[in-house]
Amino acid sequence: MDAFKEFFASADLVPMLTDWVVKIVLALVIYIIGKWIAKRLSNFARKLMEVRDADPTLVNFLCNIVYAILLIAVILAALDTLGLPITSLLAVVGAAGLAIGLALKDSLGNFASGVMLVMFRPFSKGDFVEVAGISGKVDEVRIFSTILTTSDNKQITIPNGQVAAGTITNYTAKDKRRVDMVFGVGYDDDLKVAREVLTRVCTSHPKVLEEPAFNIFVLNLGDSSVDFAVRPWAKTEDYWTVWGDVLEQAKAELEAAGCSIPYPQSDVHLHHQNPLADFLKD
Repeated sequence: MDAFKEFFASADLVPMLTDWVVKIVLALVIYIIGKWIAKRLSNFARKLMEVRDADPTLVNFLCNIVYAILLIAVILAALDTLGLPITSLLAVVGAAGLAIGLALKDSLGNFASGVMLVMFRPFSKGDFVEVAGISGKVDEVRIFSTILTTSDNKQITIPNGQVAAGTITNYTAKDKRRVDMVFGVGYDDDLKVAREVLTRVCTSHPKVLEEPAFNIFVLNLGDSSVDFAVRPWAKTEDYWTVWGDVLEQAKAELEAAGCSIPYPQSDVHLHHQNPLADFLKD
């Protein structure tokens, strides 16, 4: 205890403590101001991309990346102010990052896939897509995952690796879609009448586009029906309206015109056998 007291009595603690307090305060100031600047620069980049009508998915992804990089630079500057050996610290962080990267290779793969999705943009926010066997509207592409909202209002989170590795079907990428339907009529029906009915249904529907023109032709001679392919075009947002209306109207008008709509059926014949009667007969 005497030696301990003698050390503190002889050491000049006031300048040392003052120096550390100044360094800590300066580091906090650098961190607070640097974080504020990083946030402002991220928002400025967001506004700049929005003014140029950049894709919202790309805007969100890049702004998050920019903010993360700037914040890391601010933290390193604050640590350097405290007098910590940044070079050695970066070496340690690099070695630790390698070990962490090997442990989190799937997450890093999802990150790389997210970058690829943002760069090549197979879909945008609000598009209705089918990815990894799931259909839904794109809400957001995050750093590691893609968020979809299904038609029944469920939120689905899919790792970006699965999205990029599979087939991506974008149903709303084009402003027009073809509605493919098949109608079957009986072999005894007048095919000319059936064609006229289907043509009238497509022509009279207000949401069936004139250009490209719809197409109607005999697709197949089935086991019990002659199948007509009916292929009208509609705006993407009117796809399901045209589908439902044409199906309903075509069935009603085909029946009104005397055309039958065959459906699979089987005839079963029962043969009753009486073993006792056959024995007495013999």
